[in-house]
Amino acid sequence: MAKGYWVSVYPAISDPEELTAYGKLAGPAVRAGGGRTLSRGGRVVAHEAGITQRVVLVEFDSFEQAVAAYESEAYQKALVALPGGVERDFRIIEGID
Repeated sequence: MAKGYWVSVYPAISDPEELTAYGKLAGPAVRAGGGRTLSRGGRVVAHEAGITQRVVLVEFDSFEQAVAAYESEAYQKALVALPGGVERDFRIIEGID
């Protein structure tokens, strides 16, 4: 079965405190949903149209598990802490078997 991934790229973070508040809620919600954070805000080399801002990669055992974790009540509560101070490009993708 192909794994599922959350890929988040943050083009703009105008309020780091909001991101911190989100992280305090999101981390436990991700783990409860079976997610494993593989990368979070480390070094980035951007090419072409890429940006060097924060990138987060989370792995799940399946695409369905990744979708379910996003839709969970716990993660939806975390999203409330991520209002206008943070711009994010978020995707759920299926890995290759």
